[in-house]
Amino acid sequence: MSGDFGLPPTFEVSEQSVSADTHVIAVRGEFDLGTASAFSEPLVAAIDAGKTKVVADLTEVVFIGSNGLATLLDALRRLVRRGGRMAVVAANPTVLRMFEVTHTDSSFAIFPDREAALASLEEGSG
Repeated sequence: MSGDFGLPPTFEVSEQSVSADTHVIAVRGEFDLGTASAFSEPLVAAIDAGKTKVVADLTEVVFIGSNGLATLLDALRRLVRRGGRMAVVAANPTVLRMFEVTHTDSSFAIFPDREAALASLEEGSG
């Protein structure tokens, strides 16, 4: 079941420490059962290291499965317990639809670009 003409899906995670308390983790490819741990490990490490403002940049995600969504929810819970916040960057209609269908679009602050997501985290502690 692949729309990529038989090519293996590429999956990459990249990180950027923006400040002492702000971290960006970007994902590229399919965010599902097979890739969720590759995202979760650096995300949990950043939170455990004291990052309280996290941007999950899903701009280049072509598909998000339930495991990817569960990973994001787990990270959100970890952050909230520490007084932190998360912003999600997503513009792909398929990815946005997963948030809508699962009614988690109200749990996450979702933005169309990284700049807006970072700005939202810098605005107060709402």
